[in-house]
Amino acid sequence: MEDLVKPSALSTAGEAAAEVKVANGIQTNGETSSWTPSSWTTKPIKQDVTYDDRAAVSKALAKLERCPPIVTPTEICKLKRNLRDVALGKAFLLQGGDCAELFDYCESGMIESKIKLLLQMSLILIYGAGKPVVRIARMAGQFAKPRSSPTEQHNGKTITAFRGDNINGYDPEERTPDPSRLVSAYFHSAATSNYIRASLSSGIADLHSPLDWELGHVKDSSIKAKYETIVNSITESLRFMKTVGADSAASSLETVELFTSHEGLLLEYEQSLTRLLKTPSSYHPSYPSTLLPSSKKDNSNHITEDGKQYYNTSAHFLWIGDRTRQPHGAHIEYFRGIANPIGLKIGPSMPAADI
Repeated sequence: MEDLVKPSALSTAGEAAAEVKVANGIQTNGETSSWTPSSWTTKPIKQDVTYDDRAAVSKALAKLERCPPIVTPTEICKLKRNLRDVALGKAFLLQGGDCAELFDYCESGMIESKIKLLLQMSLILIYGAGKPVVRIARMAGQFAKPRSSPTEQHNGKTITAFRGDNINGYDPEERTPDPSRLVSAYFHSAATSNYIRASLSSGIADLHSPLDWELGHVKDSSIKAKYETIVNSITESLRFMKTVGADSAASSLETVELFTSHEGLLLEYEQSLTRLLKTPSSYHPSYPSTLLPSSKKDNSNHITEDGKQYYNTSAHFLWIGDRTRQPHGAHIEYFRGIANPIGLKIGPSMPAADI
């Protein structure tokens, strides 16, 4: 039993990340042709967080490396299939949630409210567009906040800015970055994901009772009336289907797929939850001619001979933010090697050459 509870040693990749996190953001800036989960540590990084205690960083990352995945390759590949349909114009993508979650949001009422809001929005889109909707929630991991300045003024003093619950506390006395919050972020994310799955399997998304999704957040009575009109139309259709026996085996009317996402800002966290896992045998990616890779020899997804790939198991979908999208930076380096579907925030400040 002692072996089962003995703290595990940090991996070599984890050691590289830990070293960077206490080196005041100094990387070797070496050129890397081959990708590894820690090759980002050789690149310049923006929005970095450094810690004072190397031992505490190593302990937190070692714990994360031992923790089980929050999401699975099967779920990730299912989202990739769905996003292919979106790219081909066969489905609509809906992503919504918090700009930045707090640990206090890991509570049943708040989680249910967000699920219901996404369900309402997707119902309206399906009804109006006549297409399936792929739902991605900015939940279960969207804790970190990129900031325009690392410090702020408080009562005439310069203090570290609040960077999100997975880094430091909102209270001015808790602004020192604490690596143990990375572990707390994992467990809050896992608990939120677990409750999302439980809620969906328990019928929260049952299309037979869409009025149960509540409209307390809607203040405009005319909008409420329009939504209720849509619901009544759908209800009548379902009643007809039930009458003729057409919905007896339609499990799709009782639940939906809801995927999780967050900005991949803290690379030491993302690396620790990046695992070399078997790609589901049922997943056979196919590309329309306009989306084919430039070279069949391009192994940018780093597939091993036994069919394994590196998956970020902290969320189904991750994206690179506007402040960390430098072409030769650490975030681009990390993201180029994972098998998850990824996003990139593109705005008016982005040079066309960078795209």
